[in-house]
Amino acid sequence: MIKAYEYLDLMLFASTLVSLSTAFVLGSIIGYERQVRQRTAGLRTNILVAVGAALFVDMAARLHGIYGGNHGAVHVIAYVVSGIGFLGAVGAAAGAGLILEACLGALFVLSANTVMRPIVNHINRQPLDTLDTEVTSTLVVIAPKERQNEAYDLMEIVLEKANYPFQDVEINAFGEHEVEIEAKLVSQSIDGDDFDKVIDRLKRSPFTTQVFWSASTSE
Repeated sequence: MIKAYEYLDLMLFASTLVSLSTAFVLGSIIGYERQVRQRTAGLRTNILVAVGAALFVDMAARLHGIYGGNHGAVHVIAYVVSGIGFLGAVGAAAGAGLILEACLGALFVLSANTVMRPIVNHINRQPLDTLDTEVTSTLVVIAPKERQNEAYDLMEIVLEKANYPFQDVEINAFGEHEVEIEAKLVSQSIDGDDFDKVIDRLKRSPFTTQVFWSASTSE
């Protein structure tokens, strides 16, 4: 049985703190760039991957120093990495008797998921860099011909209230009795859940028969 108190070395703990702090900062820098470009793996994901990888390596080095050679605990860590990834690092550290390291790893993971969340939300609401990325979001409203003006006015009011300005608008015939109002939104990040409320508000109006939107991104 591993005696955890035997491995409470403050100098080694300080080394772990430096390693994980460095991974956290570098993961933040990389993740910020990814988040600004609105990639799938954004700020928090990159932080977690970086910190998790640093903790894996730190544990392997510590265990090698404790046991020497190839020890079963090191093999277990390898299985954790391939199985459940960085989230298993905290549990693996605790299981290896590296209590302070496990607590530190958990602290960084929680920080990435909580402290960084407001920053992520703020970035997601910012306009994209139009020099690198071109985003076109289009709102389409189908309305009866006799309700065209009311539908247009409602669309304008709802979008303005939700802080989604639009620029170009085209109105074309849609069959014999309806018109299609197509509004191109100003380039910015669209919050899917938030914009669904805009769509729902327009759909519930007696002035519209269909409402939908589409977005395309290119570099």
